Amino acid sequence: MTGDDAALKPKTATKPKPERPRLYKVLLLNDDFTPREFVTLVLKVVFGMSEETGYRVMMTAHKFGMAVVVVCARDIAETKAKEANDVGKDAGFPLMFTTEPEE
Repeated sequence: MTGDDAALKPKTATKPKPERPRLYKVLLLNDDFTPREFVTLVLKVVFGMSEETGYRVMMTAHKFGMAVVVVCARDIAETKAKEANDVGKDAGFPLMFTTEPEE
């Protein structure tokens, strides 16, 4: 047996660990024109929040200028933000939701 013995030994294969997709935050930006009740309604309808949770998120945005609504996959975050912005625009309000990568 010559140098062929080395070729018969099984090689251990290392699988690269797949990275999790980056998460994105949907942010609610405060404005002075959209009624609070309307913002709470949009949070309920688009994001499936309860009345109380929607009110708390709306008040956080009101007090601090913005609030994190949800953290999720990029495509879902962008879709939800666009849907919420469209609801505000259709009602004639400057309601604004944006997305950004989570740190």
